[in-house]
Amino acid sequence: MIEIDPQDLAHRYTAQWNTSDAGERRAAIERLWAEDGTHTLHPPAEIREVAAGLGFSHTTLEAQGHDAIERRVARSYEEFVAKQGLTFRPRADAVRLHGVVKFGWEAVSAETGEVLGGGVEFVVLDDDGRIKSDYMYPGP
Repeated sequence: MIEIDPQDLAHRYTAQWNTSDAGERRAAIERLWAEDGTHTLHPPAEIREVAAGLGFSHTTLEAQGHDAIERRVARSYEEFVAKQGLTFRPRADAVRLHGVVKFGWEAVSAETGEVLGGGVEFVVLDDDGRIKSDYMYPGP
């Protein structure tokens, strides 16, 4: 396994969500993610509640492969960065245990600097040090 600095990975990971240029965003995704990498989002409570109300016993939100991850990241950029004026940044808590990196992140108002949200990532790396699986847990 390639040596990866976990805090550097956390910085590069959060930077992709802030990137406005589509070409730069795609290049960042290709550097960070394995071709068949999977991003899995633990849905916020309101989505889980709506799904339960429709009779679903569980919800899984996944994007697999560079194209799907690019759509996911671009959509997040449009909604949270471009429209809501947020920026994403890693917390200074990234740790690595073998091929898994865990780190927290924050959603910050670009206008006031106030932290408005955040979450935790569990990222599983492949032998080349690229993201094979990403488990995102948004939270307060």
